[in-house]
Amino acid sequence: MRASFKRGVMGVVWVALTVLSTGCATGPNANPKDPLEPMNRKVASFNDALDDNVLKPAAIGYRDYTPQPVQTGVSNFFRNLSDVWSTANNGLQLKGRETAESLMRVVVNTVFGIYGIFDVATPIGLERHPEDLGQTLGYWGVPSGPYVVLPLFGPSTVRDTSVLPVELSADFVTKHDVVAERNVASVTRLVDKRASLLQTTDLLSGAAIDKYSFTRDSYLQYRRNQVYDGNPPDDETLPDPSAEPAMPSAK
Repeated sequence: MRASFKRGVMGVVWVALTVLSTGCATGPNANPKDPLEPMNRKVASFNDALDDNVLKPAAIGYRDYTPQPVQTGVSNFFRNLSDVWSTANNGLQLKGRETAESLMRVVVNTVFGIYGIFDVATPIGLERHPEDLGQTLGYWGVPSGPYVVLPLFGPSTVRDTSVLPVELSADFVTKHDVVAERNVASVTRLVDKRASLLQTTDLLSGAAIDKYSFTRDSYLQYRRNQVYDGNPPDDETLPDPSAEPAMPSAK
């Protein structure tokens, strides 16, 4: 089953990259950040339907009927797993202090926080420094490329999509050998993440705006801020997120 799941995910990524590589343009008025907007809107509509009918109801039930201490423990556990890869990516970006703090967070929370269920590191001053492989590539000057919406995975870019197979192959949850436990962990992580976004998506749904455009622009700005650690260059310096960025400085 795990092999089938991975093949399915790789298939989604491969189809997305293949379509992107054909250079489908939407005409002279196409947004340079989003040349595949017609296709992306269709995928976004599919994702919205899946969310409205499956993910959001599950997240609401989880939020309303699961005790808050349990929800906190679940979120802490999965954040601890992600801190492992944040440690590696901070190291790849040559961020010495962030690498050391991330590593210490993992050690402290795993040992004293019972595998991360309790966040012991934050109260003692060990901050989180989330980093992923897409951010690492961006740090070393790899351009983001066009915006793309992936089935199930949602907003992305060509750069972030290209590293998805690597991140999935190294994911602790999907690599777990016990099928039943792996499935429960995968679903729990997905529902917990969706529950954390309920308030934000409710506000977005109630606003009189184009949800697709707002999501796209917010995501691209968010990822750009992540790559530059919250200090992106001025728009005059980098007018297009798909253009080659200047090298961010290490903290």
